[in-house]
Amino acid sequence: MYILTGVVLAGIAAALIVFRSFRPAPLPAPAPWTGPLPDASPPADMAIYKLPTGTYENRAFLAYRGGAFRELRKFAATAVLVRHPAGDLLIDAGFGANVEAHIATMPSYRRTPHKPGDTVRDQLAATNYDMARLRGVVITHAHWDHVSGLAELDAPVWMNPAEGRYVDRAKDAMVFREVTSRREIHHYTFDGPPYLGFPGSHDVYGDGSVVIVEAGGHTDGSVVVFVSLPDGRRFAFIGDLTWQMEGVTLRAERPKMLRILADVHPTQVRDGLLRIIALAGRMHVVPAHDVRAYDPIPDWTAGRHSGV
Repeated sequence: MYILTGVVLAGIAAALIVFRSFRPAPLPAPAPWTGPLPDASPPADMAIYKLPTGTYENRAFLAYRGGAFRELRKFAATAVLVRHPAGDLLIDAGFGANVEAHIATMPSYRRTPHKPGDTVRDQLAATNYDMARLRGVVITHAHWDHVSGLAELDAPVWMNPAEGRYVDRAKDAMVFREVTSRREIHHYTFDGPPYLGFPGSHDVYGDGSVVIVEAGGHTDGSVVVFVSLPDGRRFAFIGDLTWQMEGVTLRAERPKMLRILADVHPTQVRDGLLRIIALAGRMHVVPAHDVRAYDPIPDWTAGRHSGV
């Protein structure tokens, strides 16, 4: 007869909790959004482009509940350029030239194999892009893999007050504080009405083509950026509400242990993800780290010519 000590029983219980947190457990399906989409009048020459700056690896089971243990996923570090006659805008900045040093600021258990590519600055310079056109960089949130490339971009960084408070206190904002120490911060507020279920909004150009909404939870001031194109297509750049498309297609949130480690307010992240799931049939959703999600967006440097 075996007698299990309290320590052993506690260990078994903890193991069961961890195991269960990785099992598939789809969120309840929200009612699809059936109302009209907000009005948007994007100019005829508006367009968006992706600028991949590298990838890093993670196991699928760490990315979403139900992911395969043996499956390796390449996580994207990609910026998106919005071309607009009133001035261009970047959504996130990807890896920068000092990405190795930025990764080294993370605890060892969070460093994964990675493959840097050309920085946003290098990709723009390769096409003789006029940097005076760049109105700013909207960050979905201030984590290193979204902001590393800011170091090489002489453009205002767009940030809302809640994310400013996160940056002031969070260890995970160390890289952001470093790369923006000599950068202009453009402070914006959610001065617009609720937008597609999100509580507040900011219309960047005043024409509905680019609307930032407050979607805090991953960080205090994390955001979703909605983009409407002149051909009628709509995109939702959702940052890290989920790391992979399965968060939307399978309604699979992060495993509980990862939610505790990665999210400031996990319940808010769940609420934001459910709002996006409800919209998924009406627009293309882009989780920041899913390489596949960028497929419909043309690459900036592919086939570009000097003088753009």
